[in-house]
Amino acid sequence: MFNTMTVTKAAGALIGALLFLMLANWAAGSLYHVGAAHHGEGEEVAQAYTIPVEEAAGGEEAAEETIDFAALLASADAAAGEKDFGKCKACHKLDGTDGVGPHLNGVVGREVAAVAGFSYSPAMVEHRADAPQWTPEALQEFLTNPKGVVPGTKMSFAGLKDPQDRADIITYLQSQQ
Repeated sequence: MFNTMTVTKAAGALIGALLFLMLANWAAGSLYHVGAAHHGEGEEVAQAYTIPVEEAAGGEEAAEETIDFAALLASADAAAGEKDFGKCKACHKLDGTDGVGPHLNGVVGREVAAVAGFSYSPAMVEHRADAPQWTPEALQEFLTNPKGVVPGTKMSFAGLKDPQDRADIITYLQSQQ
């Protein structure tokens, strides 16, 4: 069916097409240059035009700082906090027994790293010097980014980004004294 001459013609056509594409690429590359020009080290590349962009002072953190957490806490819903607490149930209990994390009965107003018999990370024990008590404000800061507030904590939770969710959970925890 296929003889040597047919295979030779097919291979020649394929190699010829690839050679043509390689030469066309080389020719186009010599006419048009895409990418940064090769200038001397540290030399700035001239741009055709620039678009001025104003830098936001603080960005996302500035928006976070403007939140009136006391007002959020005053209008917080404990029932919504109970629902949101479902994210915490994997590690924390409210029946007075410890799980992966310490129990959270009476956590609002309790001293940091103060549950007897629970093995806290050294970072959490050191955090007691910065924030000796779990006030609603300290809890809301910690729940925003646990690893950012207490680097080295055993708590692997990423945090709650919504301030209303944090306020609801803290209100729910206050009701579980």
